[in-house]
Amino acid sequence: MRITITEEAEGKINELINGQEGMIKLKYETEGCGCVMSGVPTLWYVGAPKSDDDIIIETNYRPVLMEKSKRVFFDEELKIDFSKTANTFQLKSPGQIFNGTMAFRLYPEENDD
Repeated sequence: MRITITEEAEGKINELINGQEGMIKLKYETEGCGCVMSGVPTLWYVGAPKSDDDIIIETNYRPVLMEKSKRVFFDEELKIDFSKTANTFQLKSPGQIFNGTMAFRLYPEENDD
């Protein structure tokens, strides 16, 4: 799997994390979706891998975590972008847009207890 992060997305991530230590996680959220097939990709900024299912994928910017069991829902080539016009992150592949309005959540696992 190859993930590219655009310069626009890098800049926005740097702004949001403001020098905090951690890792980007491409999370396939299924909570409230009714079924695992109806998940929504989101970006989380987490302190460290939390699960044995987390794998690290190298990118052109910084490593990205992903749950190995959820990898099947994504294409082999992905791009994380940021639209200044829409003020949101986007997840794309050459064949589709996975999420045109992707959320970015800082440390959700620590705050969602």
